[in-house]
Amino acid sequence: MSSEEIQPAAATNATPEGPTRSALVVVDVQEGFNDPSWGQRNNPACEANIAALLAAWRRTGEPIVFVRHDSQSAGSPLLTGQPGNDLQPLLTGDPDLLVTKSVNSAFHGSPDLHAWLVAQGLSRIVVCGITTNHCCETTARVGGNLGLDVTFVIDATYTFDRTGPDGVTIDADTLSRVTATNLHDEFADVVSTDDVLDRARPASDPR
Repeated sequence: MSSEEIQPAAATNATPEGPTRSALVVVDVQEGFNDPSWGQRNNPACEANIAALLAAWRRTGEPIVFVRHDSQSAGSPLLTGQPGNDLQPLLTGDPDLLVTKSVNSAFHGSPDLHAWLVAQGLSRIVVCGITTNHCCETTARVGGNLGLDVTFVIDATYTFDRTGPDGVTIDADTLSRVTATNLHDEFADVVSTDDVLDRARPASDPR
């Protein structure tokens, strides 16, 4: 797709009675990421935080997008048609849209996520899922470049230790902090799950 074919998202359908609508984009929360071959991960609270975000979106009726990585690589824990390709049970209920992809960005999958957002009158997305510095970060970067208002929920993502080309292993927590630094105030607003839930909580809720 050429740059001429990509248009900024349409204006939101916010009303005086309520906040601007946001689509929750849940990236690659799949069984294959439980495979021990990935190595040491961080953020054991990730799954609970994703579940809390999903529950909040279900309560308000806001749109939810699930993204699934359909790997075409033999031996991949996310290989299409294998159990690891399945979404994890914590992703309850049906999404408003299921995007499948074989690359990092959820905006380069099927159906076209950006076109769907435009059709829904949505220009705000909230990104969570797996992994922080690959498909989640890439989705946030592309969303920001498309002119969307992107919120990146850093503690509703996780990643794994990675060894660089110099042979030095960088731990998952450091990689997550680097992603937060790369994205914040450039491609996205990087926040915590509590930040998002506080914004979504009705004023009458005493919590």
